[in-house]
Amino acid sequence: MRNLLITGASSGLGAALARTYAAQGTRLILWGRNEQRLNDTATQCRVLGAMVETDSFDLTDTAKMMSRIQLLDERAPIDLVIFNAGIGGSVPESDLAEAPKRSHAMAMMNFASPVIGSTVLAETMAQRRHGHIVLVGSVAEIFPLPMAPSYAGAKAGLAMFAEALRLRMSKYGVVVTLVSPGFIDTPMSRDLTTPKPFLMSADSAAARIAKKIERHPARIVIPWPFAIICAVARVMPRSIIAAVLRRV
Repeated sequence: MRNLLITGASSGLGAALARTYAAQGTRLILWGRNEQRLNDTATQCRVLGAMVETDSFDLTDTAKMMSRIQLLDERAPIDLVIFNAGIGGSVPESDLAEAPKRSHAMAMMNFASPVIGSTVLAETMAQRRHGHIVLVGSVAEIFPLPMAPSYAGAKAGLAMFAEALRLRMSKYGVVVTLVSPGFIDTPMSRDLTTPKPFLMSADSAAARIAKKIERHPARIVIPWPFAIICAVARVMPRSIIAAVLRRV
């Protein structure tokens, strides 16, 4: 039986990924903050044939998260983990700078939590010479967004971590994939007041991501126009990107 752990599975992309992977012969371990919505996702996945267990707690409590990952992996070794949980949003124009409390929450959820969780599982997966770690970032990792500095910084750090971890784990047979989606129609993105080009539904994004994950790529960028935009941005002078973002 294949064991999959998905974080942030109570809504949005995480819930859609859970439904996409739900099938007979699969054990889904779903984590999320909202217990009621998480249970709704679990029910949908059981109808589709998967064995499902859930756990609802704050992933920024990294000590608790590490303990639960270790106990879980000892009981049912994880084959694939998708660290999808995250928070977003932009800083109101009326604020001079981002609130420190918000920056702390952003850094813990979008960077520290997936990094620490990945490190715990990387150890056990390396020992087994098997496993796949997927980190859900954002195309924002390429751009120094003035309206969301902590978000952009956390996602940029996660991208670098994914690359470094992939290099380290490759000799042990452990795959590391970074997923960098554009705008997905989720509760988090609906709070944004900025334009959302190439907006995708959560179910469509999940189907594309799951299909690509099976190929064990280093990086997944969806939808495809953002792959082109990111490639161009990487070679474009940073002064030009900064000038454009100042206008935005």
